Amino acid sequence: MLRHRGRSLVRNAVEAALGSACRPVVIVLGANAKQIRPEIEELPVQIVQNAHWAGGLSTSIRAGIEALVSAADPPEAVVLALCDQPWVCSDDIEALVTAYRSMGRPIVASQYAGTLGVPALFARPVLPELLRLVGDGGAKQVIQSHLATVWPVPCPHAAIDLDTLEDSDAIRSKPDDSSPPPLSTLKE
Repeated sequence: MLRHRGRSLVRNAVEAALGSACRPVVIVLGANAKQIRPEIEELPVQIVQNAHWAGGLSTSIRAGIEALVSAADPPEAVVLALCDQPWVCSDDIEALVTAYRSMGRPIVASQYAGTLGVPALFARPVLPELLRLVGDGGAKQVIQSHLATVWPVPCPHAAIDLDTLEDSDAIRSKPDDSSPPPLSTLKE
């Protein structure tokens, strides 16, 4: 619910997804679902409640993937994104989709700060690996296990990741700034 540029981080992430070609857009809510739901419930998204959120990030990934693959018309690929990367925008997500369509690789991952990570696109044959993640294991584990076939897409915006109170304080100190910090200040 941290506010940045006039809206919550979760709303920012949902709007970035909705601004891309990705459909349907599934949002997984966990521990604070009651407080977060009002931020996004009027948007054209499917909200999935992760009752097992205390089991770590993997439980949210599984809840979202399960909702998508159990649909009447499951997608051929899934983009995983987080709300704690406030500068990731719809253009970044769209770049992943475009690369997938042109390159046909099973994983298309964001490249930033010397690593590959989310947001990332996973083709249907890779989804079972995401469903096997446990604990706080995230999609990066699956990306790392397929490095030879991952297609990297530059996404410097993804390097800004709000994992600590200090990270959040840095964002709060400039709430009206509409541009990301210079790349030279991004953490490695």
